[in-house]
Parts: sequence; structure tokens; C-alpha cells
Amino acid sequence: MNAAFLLLCVSLCGQCGKMKLGVRRTSVQHHHHGTPLFKMLDETKTHQLKSDHLLRVDDHDFTMRPAFAGPAVPVGVDVQVESLDSISEVDMDFTMTLYLRHYWKDERLSFPSKTNKSMTFDGRLVKKIWVPDVFFVHSKRSFIHDTTTENIMIRVYPDGHVLYSLRVTVTSACNMDFSRFPLDTQTCTLELESYAYTDEDLMLYWKSGDESLSTDDKISLSQFLIQKFHTTSRLAFYSSTGWYNRLYINFTLRRHIFFFLLQTYFPATLMVMLSWVSFWIDRRAVPARVSLGITTVLTMSTIITGVNASMPRVSYIKAVDIYLWVSFVFVFLSVLEYAAVNYLTTVHDGKDRKLREKPLPCTCDISHTRTMLLNDTYSKSDVNGLAGYTQAPVSSEDKQEHMVVCLSLANEATAAKKKTLRGFRIIQNTHAIDAYSRMIFPGAFIFFNLIYWSVYC
Repeated sequence: MNAAFLLLCVSLCGQCGKMKLGVRRTSVQHHHHGTPLFKMLDETKTHQLKSDHLLRVDDHDFTMRPAFAGPAVPVGVDVQVESLDSISEVDMDFTMTLYLRHYWKDERLSFPSKTNKSMTFDGRLVKKIWVPDVFFVHSKRSFIHDTTTENIMIRVYPDGHVLYSLRVTVTSACNMDFSRFPLDTQTCTLELESYAYTDEDLMLYWKSGDESLSTDDKISLSQFLIQKFHTTSRLAFYSSTGWYNRLYINFTLRRHIFFFLLQTYFPATLMVMLSWVSFWIDRRAVPARVSLGITTVLTMSTIITGVNASMPRVSYIKAVDIYLWVSFVFVFLSVLEYAAVNYLTTVHDGKDRKLREKPLPCTCDISHTRTMLLNDTYSKSDVNGLAGYTQAPVSSEDKQEHMVVCLSLANEATAAKKKTLRGFRIIQNTHAIDAYSRMIFPGAFIFFNLIYWSVYC
């Protein structure tokens, strides 16, 4: 009995000691922190739980638009253009980076607030609530930037107004007219529209009119000068689905001409002027004039090919095509001019050779000099070369008779020859062809340039 009583007393003393030690530890903790343990709660987590409850995301079906089966939801839009990255003539498109912002009211997201402050969320909330399904019409590629996270922001106000902003890069088609290229002005359009909701369910509009579109003053392009940004809106009709509100961002671009002056117009003009050098080269220098003509023709062909390689294959004539092909015609005509000069020179030399080999006509007791000058067949140099020929004696009666016949024949031959060759005298003179070409070719090219630049500028 005594032993059992002692064991019971020892166990009771041990439990009392543990209780005292626990009381000491608790008192020490109270002494260090100064507040009871049940008050040490995470206020941030408590606030987050309150925010989730305030939005009541799980209490509503956000697959339906606000005011479902009621009037159309007004959705205001404004855009801030960050950069105009590129303009492609070959693909007929442009690439733009912009901030796209939507404004609407969804009473399902309203919450009580004493300070009337908004709450801001990132892109993770987008999957839980309703947002407008705006897309870019005629876009080829587009994406939302995601570095370092998705560039999406949602701001909810206590009365249910929502601001939805995202940063997007879009590549969209632009119908360009190159009939005046490179002296052209292009107008491109970026179009926004709801994909699913017609104008009876969703009404897209520019929030502040033309002021809804803002641009960075530092935006610039290498080949274009940005002249104007403006906004418009209208209804678009689809035969199978109905009418939709469509918003337009229009901007006008004027091309810089200086690059094309240096790369296209100036080299083409130099090639045309270089082809005129052959008019001052002797017509007998065949290798020099032929090689010069062929070189200028091939160079013009290379310039035309290089320009067309960087352009779309359009079915109409561009302004640069007119200038290059007219320049090509001038160069080609200079080659044809020498071909004509060379041919006429060959023909003229052949005639002179035949005339030198032709037997002398009857003299009729007239001196050789007067006979050859009378029928205009031989030149003075040819006459002087025959001064040593002798004359056969002729009787007086035969002399008179022969003289009448010879004079009549000579007069008829001279008249026929003058009548036939009077119109071709300039053409046969190859020196005159080169002389006239020196004036006609530059004058015609200057006249063409005056008309060309007055029309397209």
C-alpha cells in the first residue's frame, strides 16, 4: 500500500511540473510579443479574402455579357500607338505596337467601398470575368506581349466600371496603290470589331472621339513621313451574322523621295547621258561606240530589274517604270542611231567606189574637167586625178553632133539625180546625223523630265 501511494504522488508531481513549465513558456512569449497569441493573424491574407468576396466572382455566370437579354453594352475604346515598326510594300502590310484599352460597366463586379478606390488586377482575372471579344480585322499576325508576364491590366471600380488594358503587336494588311511610286502617299487602316456580339449586344465606340487615339511624337520610319492619324467608325454587315460596330485607326504616310533619287533616278539619268557620248566619237571607231551602247543598255536593264525585285507584281504601270523605260528607250535609240550611221556610211562608201570604177562619159571635145563637173557625177578631186588623160581628134561636124547628144543626156541625168537625191542628202551625210543627234537627244530628254516631274510632283 505504501509503495502504491508513493508512485501516485510522484506521478502527480511530474504533471504539476510540466504545467508550470508550460505556464512559464507562455508567459515568456507574452512578455516578448506583448500581445496574446490568438491576435497574431496575417492581415494581408485577410484583406485578400475580402477582395475575392467583394468581387463575388463565383456568385455570377460571367460567360454571359452584362445586362444579358437587355440593351447593348456600351464599350468605349481608346488606343495609344507605341510604335509603327515596319511597312512592307512586297507583302502590302504594316506592323504596329499599341496599348488597347476598353471601358465598360458590369454591375456584377460592383463592391462597397468607403474610400471609393479601385482595385487593380493582372491577367489572371481575365479568365474569370467577362471581357469584350475585340479582334483586328484583316490582321495577319498579332500577339499580346508576355515579358516578364502577360501585359494585361484590369482595374475595377466600386460602381462596377471596368478598365481593361493590354499591350499588343499586330501585323495587318494595307491596300496600297503604287501607280505613283515612289512619289506616292499611302493610307493604311487598322480595324477593330467584336467577333461574336452584333450591334444589338455590344456597342463599340471611341471613348473620346479623335482624342481617343494618341501617338508617340518619336515615331518615325526610314522611308515614310507620318502625316496624319485619325479615327472613324461605321457599321459592317455580314450576310450570315448581321451588323457589327467597327472602329478604324487611319494614318497617312508620304514616302521620302531622296533615297530613290540616289538609287534609281540619278543612275538612270547618268546612263542616258553616257549614251550621248557616242555622238562625239568618230563613226569609224566601231568597237568604242558599240561597246559603249551595249554597256549602257545592260546597265539600264540591271537598274530596272533591281527596282522591280523589291516591289509587288502589280498589273499596272508605276511612275518609276515610266521614267526607267523612257530612259531605256533613249539609251536604245542611241545604239540604233549608230547602227544607222554605220549602215549609211557603208552604203555611201560603196557608191563612191562604184563611181570611181565607172567608165568616163563622152567628152564631145569638151575638157574632161567641164564634162565631169557638168553631169555632177565626179567631185573636183576625182576630176583633178584625171587631168592627164588625152583626147582623140574629132571632126567639126561630129563634134557638133556629139555635143548636142551629150549635153542632152547630161542634162537629163543631172536632173534625175538631183530630184532623187535631194531629199536624202542630209541622211547620206553621216556627219550631219551625229550633229543633229547631239541636239535632239538631250533636248527631248530634258523635255520629258519637265513633263514627268510636273505631273508627279
